[in-house]
Amino acid sequence: MFQRFLAESGVTTTDTIIDVGATDDRTYDHSNYLEAWYPYKQQITAVGTDDASFLENTYPGLKFRRSDGRALPFPDRSFDFAHSSAVIEHVGSRTNQCALLAELWRVSRKGIFVTTPNRWFPIEFHSVMPLLHWLPPPAFRAILRVLGHDKLTEEAHLNLLSRHDLLAAARAAGVSGARVEGVSLGGWTSNLLLIAHREPLWPQGGTA
Repeated sequence: MFQRFLAESGVTTTDTIIDVGATDDRTYDHSNYLEAWYPYKQQITAVGTDDASFLENTYPGLKFRRSDGRALPFPDRSFDFAHSSAVIEHVGSRTNQCALLAELWRVSRKGIFVTTPNRWFPIEFHSVMPLLHWLPPPAFRAILRVLGHDKLTEEAHLNLLSRHDLLAAARAAGVSGARVEGVSLGGWTSNLLLIAHREPLWPQGGTA
């Protein structure tokens, strides 16, 4: 998905990036993949509700701001690109998901890039359970509760999206020109990519 961000955005060395959803998890490089792998650290402002201030020491030049992505403390169009990976499914209701997308769109000058697991992939990545997440959400959450996945039973912590859901949320958030593409795993679309641009810099494609 990092490579897709670079390819789809056409981001340059002088573009600024806000990455919403920085985590305090240090287990893997890909826990904060943009911060770890993007070479121009000084162009990144990482934002998250976790205390990920260690990122400033780990990656000199990078800036961290502790904040909720649904109410970003930055003026309109403060950054060239807004990036957020595997966050939107954790902010709660569809209303909250729309609020996140609206904020990403508001603070970006050129475009946004958002990733989320595909609800219709056979394995649910957070619980590592097959197929149960295809049930209506109340039934899925009831089974998770029985299996001991208490946190995941709350909409505030896990609210999966399909292509249709993600595109509808973008439209409701006022994100213009949005399209949804996918990342494949084993022949199935495992992750969804929401891509939208303000300027004609990105390749044009279908709207999913």
